[in-house]
Amino acid sequence: MSIMAQTIVLAFRIALVWVGGFILAVGVRAMLPEKSGLTFLKGGGALFIPYDRMGFWTCLLAAVTVTALVVIRAMLVDFGVRPMH
Repeated sequence: MSIMAQTIVLAFRIALVWVGGFILAVGVRAMLPEKSGLTFLKGGGALFIPYDRMGFWTCLLAAVTVTALVVIRAMLVDFGVRPMH
């Protein structure tokens, strides 16, 4: 598979990660009560994180990670390092 074809496949994977994360966040928000989430007790207070926010940030983290891997791979190819098969 050529480098261009591999880059296009990785771009589609990035798009799927974004779509999956947003669908997860919307689905969780629609299915669970509004006040559902995780509560972490810390010192004198509590930190509440709703499930829909976790879905969004998980999606964002995954998309940034995959995007960084694509960029690093493209940089390595530009420097003449061939990907291992």
